[in-house]
Amino acid sequence: MESATGEERGHRFLLVHGVCHGAWCWYRVATILRSAGHRVDALDMASCGASPGRAVEVGSFEEYSRPLLDELAALPPGEKAVLVGHSYGGQSLALAIQAHPDRIAVAVFASAAMPVAGKPMKFVSEQFAQERGPGFFKDCVIETAGDDPRRPCKTFLLGPEYMAEKLYQLSPPEDLTLATMLVRPSRQFVDDATMNGEGVLTAERYGAVSRVYIVAEEDASWSPEFQRRMASWNPGTEVRGLEGADHMPMFSKPREFSDLLVEIANKYVQV
Repeated sequence: MESATGEERGHRFLLVHGVCHGAWCWYRVATILRSAGHRVDALDMASCGASPGRAVEVGSFEEYSRPLLDELAALPPGEKAVLVGHSYGGQSLALAIQAHPDRIAVAVFASAAMPVAGKPMKFVSEQFAQERGPGFFKDCVIETAGDDPRRPCKTFLLGPEYMAEKLYQLSPPEDLTLATMLVRPSRQFVDDATMNGEGVLTAERYGAVSRVYIVAEEDASWSPEFQRRMASWNPGTEVRGLEGADHMPMFSKPREFSDLLVEIANKYVQV
């Protein structure tokens, strides 16, 4: 985890990366936000980024999301954070909202998976599977590992061709190069109880927190239309579009993305 230092002022942002990525992918946005006086923590989920351990050692999706859950639980009494989740990080955001709705001022889903109260969290991936065509994941690698053949562990690793064409097509080439060097396999939680349970997310807790969806308008992975559809499944969600952003708005439009995050925080954080 990267932690802010200095004077306690500004909004408190917690940034959550997407699949195979880590806290490192927020380096541009974190710098911009900190330079403006905000407190920023970019978190590594379990076995991601600089976190020790391997994907096959992460026993559950809750364990994967534990760094975010623990960070929220440790907030000082009365303090609320602005949560920002990107891509698969939206799943961790949803779990965190359900667990600690009183610790969150607003949750921002940036081209992110946005689960639905009352439905299994895997609902998003099931719906997306119906939209994408054959060969969609190109050179991404899915492997089966684990010592128990009755409970095989599947891992997923982004391929450089897929990243270049579907995720980073408008981002600086040096950031794509950085990403190809730093991505790590992520576990696919296919049979996970949290992903499959229908009562995991409730309207009373998950639905009670203010939520904003930022649509990456040039996303070549899941379409802007699918992003808006996810937001529509969650009544009361504010939708904001980010023009010129590919799937990685923290790289393709870091200044505009950061400014939008501050604008959202100014609107929803109670002083």
